[in-house]
Amino acid sequence: MKIRLKPSTVRAVGQPLVSALAATWRFDVDQSEMAAAVRAGERTCVIVCWHEEILPLLWYHRGIGIGIVVSEARDGQYLADMAEKLGYELIRGSSTRGGVRALLGAVSALEDGVSVTFTPDGPQGPRRYFAPGAALAAHRAGVPILPIRATASSAWRLRSWDRFVVPKPGARIRIHYGNPILPGSMESPDPNVEQLAAAAERALNLLGSAA
Repeated sequence: MKIRLKPSTVRAVGQPLVSALAATWRFDVDQSEMAAAVRAGERTCVIVCWHEEILPLLWYHRGIGIGIVVSEARDGQYLADMAEKLGYELIRGSSTRGGVRALLGAVSALEDGVSVTFTPDGPQGPRRYFAPGAALAAHRAGVPILPIRATASSAWRLRSWDRFVVPKPGARIRIHYGNPILPGSMESPDPNVEQLAAAAERALNLLGSAA
């Protein structure tokens, strides 16, 4: 029997059951000098991932003091609650609500040495469209952008705008880290935000094609 999960189902089961599911996942991780430095708190960057893959990425990077921009919309509250319980520093706002507040909070955290995660196509899409907020934060704080993807050997896909991924029990999940994108390494020494966003979007999609 094929099981189809709705977003409301994930919200209903709550963080404890999701944590119990996540405890069965097995992770394989690409080697990345930048990622290791971020996990050790030795480097600061803007981390970007697609909204659909945030659940396994949240679990794998839990408890190491990373910040995350979360939507102020009601639908984003369950994800915010889970992230907070997993040890993330919440930065409120999104491209649709509280965008200026989120940008200021993210830049402040980055300048304090806290890496910050963005889902640049969240909270409402379009799917895999890179909104400029993450690139703007990286540009203003002068830190690199680190693209990250997660692929699961078996997973449910929610009937949501992003086809949200919920890995199944015992799934093997591979974490893919892209090369850091430095604001000063683009075509001009002071690249605009659109260039950074386009480069990060290409990097995320290339990670997916190589997965």
